[in-house]
Parts: sequence; C-alpha cells; structure tokens
Amino acid sequence: MPQIQSEALTAHLAGQLARLYLLHGDAPLLILEAAEAIRVAARVNGYAEREILTALPGFDWGALTTATQSLSLFGAQKIVELRIPGGKPGVTGAAALANCCKKLSDETILIVTLPKLDWKDEKAAWFTTLAQHGVVLKLDTPPLSELPRWIAGRLARQQQQADEEGLRFMAERVEGNLLAAHQEIQKLALLYTPGKLRLAEIKDAVLNVARYRIDDLREAILAGDLRRFARTLEGLRQEGEAPPLVLWAMSEEIRVMARVKAGLARGMNMDSLCRELRLWGAKQTDTRRAAENLSNKILQDALEEAAQLDRQMKGMEASGSGNVWDGFMRLGLSLCQRASPLSVARQR
Repeated sequence: MPQIQSEALTAHLAGQLARLYLLHGDAPLLILEAAEAIRVAARVNGYAEREILTALPGFDWGALTTATQSLSLFGAQKIVELRIPGGKPGVTGAAALANCCKKLSDETILIVTLPKLDWKDEKAAWFTTLAQHGVVLKLDTPPLSELPRWIAGRLARQQQQADEEGLRFMAERVEGNLLAAHQEIQKLALLYTPGKLRLAEIKDAVLNVARYRIDDLREAILAGDLRRFARTLEGLRQEGEAPPLVLWAMSEEIRVMARVKAGLARGMNMDSLCRELRLWGAKQTDTRRAAENLSNKILQDALEEAAQLDRQMKGMEASGSGNVWDGFMRLGLSLCQRASPLSVARQR
C-alpha cells in the first residue's frame, strides 16, 4: 500500500481501513494524533478492543503473534498497537513482523509506531515488508519554511486566523518544538475569541519555546538565512551545546559545498556528486544552490577560518578576535551573505 501524507489521513479513514498502519518520524505529537485518529475510525467500524505492546529490550516477540492471531474472548474485532521506541526490531523482531504481515486478518488492525528512522532503516527488509502490507505515514516536524502554514491550519481548527507576520512570529518562537507549538495554539483559543488575532495579542501570549538543533544551523547556512543562523547559534550557545560539535557541523557544510562547486566546475554530473557525498532529498538542491551562490574565495576563506577556530579551541592559537562563539558568528556571516551572480563569477 502507498505512503500517504498526514493531511490525507482523514479522507483515507473515511473509506475502507487498512489492516496495518506504520507511523514513523521525529514528531511525537503528530504520531500520537495519527494513532488516535486511526483508533477512532477503527472503533466506529467495530474494533472495540485494544491491546498495546511495547518492544523494549528483552521483549517477547511471540506476544505479537499471540495478539494478532488469537481471537478475542468476546469475539470482538480489536486494535493491536506495537510501539518500537528504539526503532530497530532486531533479527527476531523482523522475522515476527514478516510472519505477522502474512497472517493479518480482518479481525485485527495493527498500528506500528517508530521514531525517526534513517534512510538505511527505511530500506531494511523488515520495514519494506511492513510498507508493502500497510499504509505508511512519515510524520516529521515541519521545517521553519512550512511551519507558518502548519500553525495557520491549527488556528483554523479553532476558528482563529493570523496574518503572515503573526504566523512568522509564532513559528520562530516554537521552531523545533511541535508539542510546545500545539500548546501555544491551544492557549490562544483559551485567551481570545474566534476571529483574527492581532500581532500584539500573539506576542503577549506566545512564549519563546524554540528548541535549537545543529541541523537547524546547517539548514540556515545552506539557505543563506542570516537571521535564522544568528538566532539558532545563540540558542545553541545558551543551551550549552559543545563548540566542537558546532564547528564540525559548519565545517562539514563548507567542505561539501566546496566539493560540489569543484565537481560541477570539472563537468561532473550532480547525481554522481550527490551519491558520492551522500546527499539525499532536498539536501541535493539546497547544497547545489548554496555552492553556486558562493565564490571559491568565500569557501576557501571559510575553510581557513574554521581551521583557525579549531586551533583556537585546542589552545594552539590565541583568541585575538574574541571567543569561539564570536568566531562562529563571523563564519556564518560570510556564508550567509550571498553575492550576486555577477560578483560570484568575477571571484571564481
């Protein structure tokens, strides 16, 4: 069965239900909501009983076979929820899942929930077997560029609206923390009546509950978004992120952009470069665009600056230009200030 988007789940559940649902991603809130929607639809269709299994270390995978293949004492249809917090079922679990898929009956709906998986796990035999026998929903936290639209959709559910500035303000303050975003949106419903919310009302109500990740910093560099870069860098500093990890992430992006730029200059195919550098999905387009918008000189200077910061952190060089976080800011400033195509051409 196909993978569907979360927005299409309601329409899907209005029709014939699948025997198996596979929910995975980095957004626990969306996974919980999707699982609840499936349960509600299942109960409407007569699946009155519910059994929950959690595959922690030492889990007896025979319990899955028993739960999905044994009849209810009262003859009722039932929902079986299998939660795999670690994301990997192991050899025994993979075999149990494959066997379960072969023997799914109309009396049982199986909901399997997993955390965010990497691309290798999504290619694994156990995952593809589940995907072939059920409906897959990948539920990740919306990126910052899509978060205002997500917030607008949530506000609409409670008959409230906000203009673009208000949505952007909320998105920046709940970035990376979808559960907090949900709570802040619910707070707005409690504080204000249905209708359009003013920016001042949103500012009074919404806290700064953003969680900053190293990946957010990398995305800001590729997008040339200096405002987001500065906000994320400060958030990481305040949260006590290790400077070597920050420098590693920034240096890695610089090296990849430099290699893409050099490869394209030699006439290499972008698909080949992406395979070599392990760039997948939107990262391919973002990296190429960033590399094309930065001159060789900017990238070379950035690599030298990163090397100097590395020596500074190791005590091999004096910090003549402030602390290491100031150095990160200077480095980000050089990478996020995109030159015009003409000036890039002149500096090549």
